[in-house]
Amino acid sequence: MPESSFTTVAVFGAGTMGHGIAQVSAMAGFDVRLYDISAAFVDDGLAKIRANLDKGVARGKVTEEARDAALSRVSGATTLEAAASGADLLIEAIPEKLELKHDLFGRLASIAPGAVYGTNTSSISIARIADAAPDPARVVGLHFFNPVHIMALLEIIHHEGTDAGVLADVQAYGRDIGKECITVRDMPGFATSRLGVCLGMEAIRMVEDGVASPEDIDKAMVLGYRHPVGPLKLTDMVGLDVRMHIGEYLARELGNAAFEPPRLMRDMVARGDLGRKSGRGFYDW
Repeated sequence: MPESSFTTVAVFGAGTMGHGIAQVSAMAGFDVRLYDISAAFVDDGLAKIRANLDKGVARGKVTEEARDAALSRVSGATTLEAAASGADLLIEAIPEKLELKHDLFGRLASIAPGAVYGTNTSSISIARIADAAPDPARVVGLHFFNPVHIMALLEIIHHEGTDAGVLADVQAYGRDIGKECITVRDMPGFATSRLGVCLGMEAIRMVEDGVASPEDIDKAMVLGYRHPVGPLKLTDMVGLDVRMHIGEYLARELGNAAFEPPRLMRDMVARGDLGRKSGRGFYDW
């Protein structure tokens, strides 16, 4: 039985992170609504959940019964009302722009005023996002990692006004979905982005300066420091554009030039070399 009091989870954004969050929630026994702005996006997200679960069955990690049960718990929605009505945990996984998150939470306020609002932001202030929610005390950061169904970590971020009971319930949800949770105070970059982005930016500067190839820089961190993946390959996986925006935000908020995106990164983003999602970044995908 779930430890948390939640029964229905609504996920907003059916992309890479959103459909992953929907999948792990459904596998844990929650009823899940997956929302996006078009039926095509929703259908693509649902198809990727099925594909992930089918792969798990083929590898012997998921039973056919567990797959079918999880799929039966997930439904798609293209209106906010259909997604949020009756849901008690709302999780946004939309682009990293404060105005978009404010708009979404503001529109949800009249539909599910008593729900807990979770944001999958990797860097934006939770308190700022909470300004648009009906009750800021019921807003937390839920920073998942890609791919959601494989990565063990869930970074839970609370701001100064977060209700202690809400935080405890969200921590229980994290355990319900099988994650190892860390709890972090609302500071720019939290714990993971602050460390990870700083390392990634320095690795890009090393490529820019001709210190070594991307492959050798990554190999140094994988073999020398036992990182599971090097900082440049990770940047490709996250998306150079996403990391560039986070770096700009952290440089500004922390007043620390170490987070400033290097010229090489800006040039790559300008020409569309965004990493895995575009087929080319520091590596060919």
